Amino acid sequence: MGQLDRVNSPKDLAQLSIEELQELSREIRQLIVEVVSRNGGHLSSNLGAVDLTIALHRIFDAPKDRIIWDVGHQCYTHKILTGRKDRIFTIREKGGLIGYPDIKESEYDVLNTGHASTSIAFASGLALARDRMEQDHHVVCVIGDGALTGGVALEALNHIGQIKPRLIIILNDNKMSIAPNVGGISRHLSYLVAGRPYIRLKELVQSILKFIPGIGRSMIDLARKLETLIRTVMVPGSLFDELGVKYIGPINGHNLREMEKEFETAKKYDFPVLLHVVTKKGFGYAPAVESPSNYHSSSPFHIENGRFKKEPSIPSYSTVFGQTLTNLMARDPKIVALTAAMPDGTGLDLASARFPDRVYDVGIAEQYMFDLAGGLALGKLCPVIGIYSTFLQRSIDQIIHDISLMNIPVIVGIDRSGLVGGDGATHQGIYDMSLLRAIPNLVLTAPKDERELADLLYTATQLGKPFFIRYPKESARKALDLDEPFRLLPLGTSELCRQGRDGVVFAAGPQVYSVLNAVERLSEEKVIELGVVNLRYIKPLDSGLISEQIKKRKSILGKRYKVITVEEGSLVGGVGEGIRDLIFKNKIRSLDMLQIGVPECEIPVASRTELLDMFGLNEEGIYRRIRSWINGDPSESYHKDS
Repeated sequence: MGQLDRVNSPKDLAQLSIEELQELSREIRQLIVEVVSRNGGHLSSNLGAVDLTIALHRIFDAPKDRIIWDVGHQCYTHKILTGRKDRIFTIREKGGLIGYPDIKESEYDVLNTGHASTSIAFASGLALARDRMEQDHHVVCVIGDGALTGGVALEALNHIGQIKPRLIIILNDNKMSIAPNVGGISRHLSYLVAGRPYIRLKELVQSILKFIPGIGRSMIDLARKLETLIRTVMVPGSLFDELGVKYIGPINGHNLREMEKEFETAKKYDFPVLLHVVTKKGFGYAPAVESPSNYHSSSPFHIENGRFKKEPSIPSYSTVFGQTLTNLMARDPKIVALTAAMPDGTGLDLASARFPDRVYDVGIAEQYMFDLAGGLALGKLCPVIGIYSTFLQRSIDQIIHDISLMNIPVIVGIDRSGLVGGDGATHQGIYDMSLLRAIPNLVLTAPKDERELADLLYTATQLGKPFFIRYPKESARKALDLDEPFRLLPLGTSELCRQGRDGVVFAAGPQVYSVLNAVERLSEEKVIELGVVNLRYIKPLDSGLISEQIKKRKSILGKRYKVITVEEGSLVGGVGEGIRDLIFKNKIRSLDMLQIGVPECEIPVASRTELLDMFGLNEEGIYRRIRSWINGDPSESYHKDS
């Protein structure tokens, strides 16, 4: 029987020796590799945090003690140890475990953490509440060195140094977020790690003194009193000590004895303590150690060699964005690019490889990135941001106050827009249209394919306005022809793709092709003849073409004219509502309207394919929804608007 078979809750860890715990670590790493090789998932971060998680659950009494995981993508071991090991192979599967902590899933998950930098702020609130309620438990948060660059984390540290609650911060320093970390804080942490020889020297001297009869113990006590002075000489200027948070470390994050000793020490303090734990991303699996970025959010792979099982033959929209931007940067030296710790995921690694001095990685600091881009634009450069839709949410104030109200020409590629598979509610890109449609001066677009994405990015460089382009996490229809000349797509123009006498479908993004196929099926079956418009511009809408398509309606065999909108985003505040408002403003009557999109709900864990089917946003789903609506299915009645 392996050690993992003996562990069904954190309390079982107390029965294991250090040697047995080390074997447990190896078994858990093997299990995580098997899970991610089959399902995909976050591999590098989880492998690096195995020993740290075991030590935490050995020393702290969860769920009484509150353990918060920042970002949370390193929580697989936490889930395995807290009664969920039998379901660990369901991660990223429909109806399975979420790859992040989730308060609905377990009492051990203190809060949902899919975005970085929030843990210290929540932990300080929990610590203050504990003290006011006269309770007695520990509050521990685990935050990575990448997440520490986030503004919320730094704001929290600043306040904690003032109010000094009893709180333990574990800084999991693996030198990476998604990409290698950058900036002054990263350099400071590296400097602190460089002080590790001092710690080793101190431990060696103490071990020798213990064996000197009579004077050994007293000399050790004296050495401890001198420790602060010695450390100040050899590792001066700790940022955390200056902020009022006691710094302990660096600590070897793969040495269970060392971590347990320091965690026990930290429990004795009645003020905030930060333990600097140094780990290695991908630890225990050679391919992940050699290429941690590739296995950050990994697709399924072959364990024996680390090769991914499905190498895409067609580039993703992210790659098309990166290829186009690199092409444009070669033409125009004023174009620069910005990313918040994810150059690979957004395709900006392509631009960085060719123009390293013109791509700025600001770390996990999205708000700063938008203001930096604004400054670059005011300085007559042409800044282009690549960012995931889910992280764009963190910068709405900057987009409104600092960019759009001043009409500063910042260009933004909104990657992972729409439904995102595998990661659950926190990583969906369904809100960007609703959030951005209300903002003045801003241009928002949704290309139907790779060619239109390239043309819209080119158009953005010519218009001199805040310009946003949204596209999903999936492969393009075909490889982009990099030699094909760019087209200027006039502001606020859409494209009539198909004529129809009985009604019209307004579609945004790659759903245009699914709509065209669904409409052809309905035509062949003599159900209805629908036109199709590729909206292309979500804001401003092509009010001329939209009104023209609606106003030409005719009564066919007593049937009212049908208007349908299809969008891979939230129905609340989405483009369908924009078209509905346009209809009412023009006082157009005698028509029925169906809006297809994502209703207000929490998105479950499922693959992108399953999510598109769930919300009727694939070809079959669009066909089914329209046919049912035409046939008077009451389940579609909430979409009807007369």
